Amino acid sequence: MPKSWLWLPLITLAIPNLLLAQSSQVQDVVTMQSDILGGERNYAVYLPPGYDSSKRSYPVLYLLHGSGDDQSGWIQFGEVQHIADQAIANGTATSLVIIMPDGDTGRKGYFNDIRGDWRYEDFFFEELMPHVEMKYRIRQEKRYRAIAGLSMGGGGTLMYALHHPELFSAACPLSASTGPLTLEDAKRRYTRSSRRGDSATESQEPLSDQQIEDYFQQHSAVELVNQLPDDQRESVRWFIDCGDDDFLYEGNSMLHIAMRKKQIPHEYRVREGAHNWTYWRQSLPNVLEFVSQSFHQH
Repeated sequence: MPKSWLWLPLITLAIPNLLLAQSSQVQDVVTMQSDILGGERNYAVYLPPGYDSSKRSYPVLYLLHGSGDDQSGWIQFGEVQHIADQAIANGTATSLVIIMPDGDTGRKGYFNDIRGDWRYEDFFFEELMPHVEMKYRIRQEKRYRAIAGLSMGGGGTLMYALHHPELFSAACPLSASTGPLTLEDAKRRYTRSSRRGDSATESQEPLSDQQIEDYFQQHSAVELVNQLPDDQRESVRWFIDCGDDDFLYEGNSMLHIAMRKKQIPHEYRVREGAHNWTYWRQSLPNVLEFVSQSFHQH
């Protein structure tokens, strides 16, 4: 028997351990303290294959869930681990860390409240982002940071990338809630009797027209695009995806038209489908490929 054959049993035994060491990891409940929101906040994290055995730092994708889900939505229903593993394995996506925050505890949504007493957006940028980018081996340059999300999380994606184009290289809103389409829409929305989870609080103090107009200017995606300075038109790479049967089609169509008029480069996709996880699971491989192109050297 050739001596090389003697090594086969040892190699065979080592392969499962090697594969195990190279598998990805998902944690669906990681907790941090927030002074801004006054309590503990949860987030989920995907760590790519080889994370534990390497010393390198990775690009990051912030992936936002929709209304009715929490930080585990993309794990449980979006199959993010399987889809990301497959995309990395076949070379369409680079190895990256994915952070999935909880936007549905205490209040629902990713924005600061119109009255300023619930500051989720401030929490995201001032506490969550610095926390995770120090805790995990994440590259902290704009070039290696992207954001994506569905529905309510698509709205968060739009607002965050439009409010802070200096922080994100790519943004991928999916079936996005684009915010009020007109000032009149905003007045109707924010003067309704407030309910838990709405942007308005339970205060009985009526909102002024100026408060509503100021909030509209900062939380309407179309309005923000219209206001975008010319020197920021190419600051973020955009991938917008909305199904042809999605009830949010109007806002996404108007956003596309506004970007065309403003000459903002972007990818706009309308595929067959509705506002559901079947559509978003099919979107995620495209998102991972698109943001990975931003992370690469060309």
